[in-house]
Amino acid sequence: MAVSLPVYLDNHSTTMPDPRVVEAMLPYFTERYGNAASRQHEFGWVAEAAVELARKQVARIIGATPSEIIFTSGATESLNLAILGIAASLRHRGRHLITAVTEHRAVLDPVRYLEGDGFRVTRLPVDRFGLIDLDELREAIGNETILVTIMSANNEIGTIAPLQKIGEICRGRGVLFHTDATQAVSRIPLDVREGRIDLLSFSAHKMHGPKGVGALFCRAGQPPVAPSAQILGGGHERGFRSGTLNVPAIVGFGKAAELAIAEMEQSRTRVASLRDRLVHELREDLDDLCVNGHPTERLDNNASITFPHAKADSVIMEMKDIAVSTGAACSSATPEPSHVLQAIGLTKEDAASTLRFGLSKFTTEGDIDYAIGRVVRSVKAVRARSMAIA
Repeated sequence: MAVSLPVYLDNHSTTMPDPRVVEAMLPYFTERYGNAASRQHEFGWVAEAAVELARKQVARIIGATPSEIIFTSGATESLNLAILGIAASLRHRGRHLITAVTEHRAVLDPVRYLEGDGFRVTRLPVDRFGLIDLDELREAIGNETILVTIMSANNEIGTIAPLQKIGEICRGRGVLFHTDATQAVSRIPLDVREGRIDLLSFSAHKMHGPKGVGALFCRAGQPPVAPSAQILGGGHERGFRSGTLNVPAIVGFGKAAELAIAEMEQSRTRVASLRDRLVHELREDLDDLCVNGHPTERLDNNASITFPHAKADSVIMEMKDIAVSTGAACSSATPEPSHVLQAIGLTKEDAASTLRFGLSKFTTEGDIDYAIGRVVRSVKAVRARSMAIA
């Protein structure tokens, strides 16, 4: 089977835009280039209509209503708006936040910032699969707690959190529940009502949409969930997020969501089969490897694999025609081993010997077959050199 090199298996960091998404976006770079906030002429009306259609499409993939969707520049901005915005709007009620030690840096850094502003933060530990203890969550919630933020699915090890149980605990205690669903949207069914979710952050480029656009779901109701704006200057997006809307990217986001809804089940089954084949065949030749994360409650496209005695950086250099990573793309410049892998019990040495494989709907059988051979040869070559030096 022909393979197009290099093989891309880093879909947790970003995904290839679906050609149908690009096609939907193109007119909004050319003849439909109006500003969605210009409501005095047809150019603006056309742009505004496109944005509102996309808002419906994006809302549908998480079971929300269009009015509950705020468009942002990406998941990082959405996360900051949710965490910093709720801290600002509810600080009169309390100054305690709860999160997990395995969250993405785009969550951990804002909560660390809030600690310097007088907030108290509880960081819950996780078990060897990457799951928090729900009893510990219950015990951590107090009278001063205003927000719990736990990711839907981990970006490194793929473990899926029990969102509904977490949401029920938070709702029962009158505490807002926010989830970073960046890796989960389009990969698992999500419903913000069933999950008792108050705020949810995600982005387009993890689901075959464009970079530079994201969304924050804020639950409507009495009272509505209303984070304080973190970007001011014009009152766009109902005052939550000022700035001229990126109409082409928003259109692409909507199209990506529409396609994901239609193709999710078929894609999940096929991708999980390819992932399982990758793991099985690697185990046949490298029987000492370890797969990280929950064995069943995990993303279909994720395989975090530790290859003892083979430093991941060296393995990657050995197989330059395979695109994989050692962990979160946003933390790839950090020399320290993954905080997620260490939190689930890996030693620094094993964490530094771990590769993250991320598949997508565009991954082929040929890609997997080629990757298996290259990974096996590369790991063996790195181990041989290490033994020779020792």
